[in-house]
Amino acid sequence: MEKIDFIKDFRDSKKILAIAKLIDKEVNRPLKIMEVCGGHTHTIMKYGLKQLLPKEIEFIHGPGCPVCVMPKERIDQAIALCQDDKNILVTLGDMIRVPGSESSLAKERAKGKNVKVVYSPYDILKIAKENPAKNIIYFAIGFETTTPMTASLIEKVLEYGLKNVFFHINHVLVPPPIKAIMKSKEAKIDAFIGPSHVSVITGAKIYQEIVDLYDTPVVVAGFEPLDIMEGILRIIKQFKKDRREVEIQYTRAVNWEGNKKAQDLINKYMEKRNSFRWRGIGDIPYSALKIKDEFSFLDAEYIFKDVLPDKPIDDHKLCICGDILKGIAKPYECKVFGKACTPQNPLGACMVSSEGACAAYYKYGNVKEGVEI
Repeated sequence: MEKIDFIKDFRDSKKILAIAKLIDKEVNRPLKIMEVCGGHTHTIMKYGLKQLLPKEIEFIHGPGCPVCVMPKERIDQAIALCQDDKNILVTLGDMIRVPGSESSLAKERAKGKNVKVVYSPYDILKIAKENPAKNIIYFAIGFETTTPMTASLIEKVLEYGLKNVFFHINHVLVPPPIKAIMKSKEAKIDAFIGPSHVSVITGAKIYQEIVDLYDTPVVVAGFEPLDIMEGILRIIKQFKKDRREVEIQYTRAVNWEGNKKAQDLINKYMEKRNSFRWRGIGDIPYSALKIKDEFSFLDAEYIFKDVLPDKPIDDHKLCICGDILKGIAKPYECKVFGKACTPQNPLGACMVSSEGACAAYYKYGNVKEGVEI
C-alpha cells in the first residue's frame, strides 16, 4: 500500500485544480458557506482557494476562533488576577495580546506583572512545584479541542496534591453560537464547513441538531486545501441531490462518536454554564463550561471572586469584529482594518489571534486596496 504524505498529498496543486474543475461543473446555484473555524479561514486565504472557485461560492467567516470570541470583561478578570504579586497568571500565546477595556496581559507583563505563556498546560505543574508560595492561575481558553488538556491538568493537580493551582475556565462550545447565528437570521448561510479538530474530540454527531433545526448541511473537513475543496464539493452534491446531512470529509481523524475517553474526562470535572457572553455576539445559553461545584476549591472565579470585575464591556466603537464573527461582515469592510488596526496594534481580537479572520486578510489579502484577493 502506498504511503500517504499527509502534508504534501493534501496540498497537491494538480489534485486541488482537478477538484476546482469538478466544483465549477457541478455547482448550479449560489452558495454561502460558513467555515466555522479560523484555521479554515487562514487556509482559504493562504492558498487562494477563493480565486479557484466559481463566483457562486461565497465564504462566510464564523465564530470558531477562541481568542476572538473572548469578551473584554474576561480579559479584565485575567488582568485583575495578575495584579497581586502572590499570583502567577498563566495562559496560551495569543491570549496575552487581546485588548481588555484598558490594557492587555502583554502590557501588564511589560509592567512587571507575573504573566507566563505556556505551549502545554502541563508546564503549569512544573511552575507550581517551583513556586510553592505563589498562586498559579491558569486562564484556560479554547473550544472542545483544548478542553481535554485542561481536564487532564485538573486530574494531575488533584493526583499530585498541588494546593496552589487554580483554573479560570473560558472553554466554549461550537454548536451554541452556530445556532445563535442561525436563529438571529442576520446572516444568510446555506451550509457549514465543520471544524475538524473540535470534531476529533466531540465526534460529528454534535452537528446533527443544526441540520435538523435549520435544514443546513454540515461537512466536517480537514484544514489542508484539498480537504476544504473536497468539503465544498460534498456540499454542492448534497444540494444537487436535495440532501441535508452531516458528512465527514476528514475521515482520517474524525468519526461519528468522537473521543469517548476525552469526553468522559471533561464531564468528570466540568459542566455547562447557564450563560456565557461572546465577544460581539452577546449572551448565549449553555455555550461554555465551568468547573463543577464539587471542585470549586480549584475555581479561580470562586476563590478570587472579590477582585474580579464582571461588568459587560463593549468592543471599540470602530471595531466590527463582532459582525465578522456573526458572518454579516468581512474584514475589509472595517474602516480601521490595515490602518489603525494591524497585528502590531490590534484594536480587536480578530486581528490579534493567529486564527482571526482579520489577521488572515491582513497577512494574505490586499491590505492597501482593502479587499480580499
